[in-house]
Amino acid sequence: MKILMLTSYLPYPPSSGGQVRSYNLIKNLAKKHQISLFALIKDEAERKHVKELEKFCHKVRIFRRPERPWMLTNILKTGFGFYPFLVVRNSSVEEKKALAEELEKETYDLIHAENFYVMPHIPKTKIPILLTEQTIFYQVYRHYVATLPWYLFFLKIVLIIDILKLKYWESYYWRQANYLAAVSEDDINYIKKVIPGRKVFLIPNGVDFEFYSQKKYPKNKQATLLFGAADFHWMQNTEGAKLLIEKVWPIIKEKNQAVKLWIVGKIASEALASYVGKERIVIQEIKDSREAYQRSWVLVAPMRSGGGSRTKFFEAMASGLPIVTTSEGVEGIKAKDKEEIFVENDLGLLAEKVLMLLEDKDLAKKVGQKARELVKEQYSWNKSAQALDKAYQEVASGQKN
Repeated sequence: MKILMLTSYLPYPPSSGGQVRSYNLIKNLAKKHQISLFALIKDEAERKHVKELEKFCHKVRIFRRPERPWMLTNILKTGFGFYPFLVVRNSSVEEKKALAEELEKETYDLIHAENFYVMPHIPKTKIPILLTEQTIFYQVYRHYVATLPWYLFFLKIVLIIDILKLKYWESYYWRQANYLAAVSEDDINYIKKVIPGRKVFLIPNGVDFEFYSQKKYPKNKQATLLFGAADFHWMQNTEGAKLLIEKVWPIIKEKNQAVKLWIVGKIASEALASYVGKERIVIQEIKDSREAYQRSWVLVAPMRSGGGSRTKFFEAMASGLPIVTTSEGVEGIKAKDKEEIFVENDLGLLAEKVLMLLEDKDLAKKVGQKARELVKEQYSWNKSAQALDKAYQEVASGQKN
């Protein structure tokens, strides 16, 4: 089939969760389908990565969006317009025009849109549209605003207005798409509550098991806790890291004088600037995420916002690294508590479980091995691509449901 795919990012290099997902799905789907990719970039330097995607895509078209989100033009367009900031931030007049021209001269079997905020670029068309949501963005941003301190009252009011617009347009584009897909059962259930009776495909995230299971780095001799490898542009990761540093880490470092905390990820030092240089805390960005997983002893992620499923967890599991997280953190992953992962919402008890794994190396190894077996069996990108291929077949042959 001829697929026209839209993403709000260039799916290479695979450094963020969305990039990892799209790149691996494209690689697998290209064996069977002809994919034309329309993507947004923030920096001209990203153009050098197009060649990698052209190995798998029939055509790659890229369009600029502002490098920095909080530009005055974006703020004014949001404040005086109908669209929420997330849509304004990811809009391109050039792409909208190019898509209209593309659909006039080319015939496609379907359009695959990754995340609802690329939908405004698509002109009115009879070509069936599959909209995939990597998370429920309304829920993510609502949670973020709820966690802001009371003295930011006026900012909260402004953001609440934007969230109401976000909620409206997110569900609006769900209704405009012919079919929907999500990465977890929790997200599917939410979408079905908003739009009863709609077909929603499950297209889970996955992992390149061979890549992450390949042993390349020795484990640190010093006990090392890891948060990462994460993209700190994403507010959920910043919130989780701060919660770890402020609430969980003090308990752990008091009871274990030898352990260090390693926080790894894109713009980690910028997002967590006030913690840089703190005793026994290392915050940095590294080129190969395997180094973080293989050198660390335990991955600790006290997440308070769910939605989607976390590719960094799959990567850690494929590396055999035991994980301690919250129920929100494990959403979208069918892992059994105390067997393939440790789940605890009370932060004091979460810290105790981390200390237990640091002390009991046999248990840590056992849990890591079971997690490794789980992702190998159930969460390969090939299986995710097969599920998406089945969705393509149904979308291309079916009517709007």
